[in-house]
Amino acid sequence: VQLQASGGGFVQPGGSLRLSCAASGSIFSSYVMGWFRQAPGKEREFVSGIMWRSGRTYYSESVKGRFTISRDNAKKMVYLQMNSLKPEDTAVYYCAADRYYSGSVYRSENYDDWGQGTLVTVSS
Repeated sequence: VQLQASGGGFVQPGGSLRLSCAASGSIFSSYVMGWFRQAPGKEREFVSGIMWRSGRTYYSESVKGRFTISRDNAKKMVYLQMNSLKPEDTAVYYCAADRYYSGSVYRSENYDDWGQGTLVTVSS
């Protein structure tokens, strides 16, 4: 599946952004969709994930309570609503697809397909 992320931009601390990930191609019920981010000089880290069939969601501790992941099965879209943004949320955000749930949504190695990334900058 091909993934296209969008919605990044510049926002002040405390602000909000919504990222979108458009998928082209077939998405099967076994899929897990995830959002990862990579800040300058840091490793890529898990942000959030969602089971395509059940809608079960997962969050990293650093974003829990501030970010919300959702999906639209009919449109083959995944969203990441980001509220109360902090400067430490600044990163390139990537959406990714794990075609067959590999037992952990948190490991980037389990994901098969990746979007191109969208930059989120949080600064005053």
